[in-house]
Amino acid sequence: MLRALLRRWASYRYRFVPWIALHLRRKRRTIRYVPEKCKDKIISDEDVLETLLKIFKALFINDFGRQMDFFALLPEVKSKYLELLTIEFKRSKTTGYNHQSQNIFNPEEVLFNTLGFSITRDRSSLISAGTGVFVTKGFVPKGAVVSMYPGTVYQKYEPIFFQSIGNPFIFRCIDGVLIDGNDKGISKAVYRSCSKRDQVGPLQMSDITWLTPVVQNPLAVGQYVNNCSHNKAANVCYQEFDVPEYFPIELKQYLPNITYSHDIPIPLRCVVLVTLREIKQGEELFSNYYTIVN
Repeated sequence: MLRALLRRWASYRYRFVPWIALHLRRKRRTIRYVPEKCKDKIISDEDVLETLLKIFKALFINDFGRQMDFFALLPEVKSKYLELLTIEFKRSKTTGYNHQSQNIFNPEEVLFNTLGFSITRDRSSLISAGTGVFVTKGFVPKGAVVSMYPGTVYQKYEPIFFQSIGNPFIFRCIDGVLIDGNDKGISKAVYRSCSKRDQVGPLQMSDITWLTPVVQNPLAVGQYVNNCSHNKAANVCYQEFDVPEYFPIELKQYLPNITYSHDIPIPLRCVVLVTLREIKQGEELFSNYYTIVN
């Protein structure tokens, strides 16, 4: 119903274009300027995909005992992961497998055990900047995916007028696609509505926990990364990534993005944050909202 109302207002969107343009100029920190699309890539899409699959598989295995809905509908998924777990336990000289005796880690611990670092939201080191994102354990090497920008993905022609009012979390991609990373108000309601729409029976096709204080995907805090300052240089850069069609269905529950409308089948747009240098424990992440990749 909420999305239907917004579609109705979409018919008037051209009337609001000047206001939105003014609003975006005021919120210029959400807009990047990249001279060519090919220059937006710090690392390859293959490297981004490899990282996401690695951490999502680790999260899935950690949540193995809570995946019964998937296993009931897709028994081949259970077989695949049982094989992976058997190999893992053989390597650690453990015989057999009982998921009830499996050690359950929190998502940040899974992130550290898998990629060698963990991140979390905390009070920013910048004055009056509010919340920021910090490396709390380990270190992040240069050229690594360190976070994701969650939110509802809007094509250029889709309605976002009401969601944009007073909203500093709207990220503009190179091609004009917008990602609303606000976890409150109407933005939150829209994301939840779209997520429920795309749910396949009991199976979630997107992550909704980034809307809550406790996230399922520990990378999905990128909307809280603050802009760099004169004293704090940027150490991460935004990079756009389209999720391929062959992305494993059981791992989509960890994707913190969803399309506003699925009338036209298009790849899901995600935005990851990639490190520009090595980042050590205790450091805050800083981006450049005017990112230009040369």
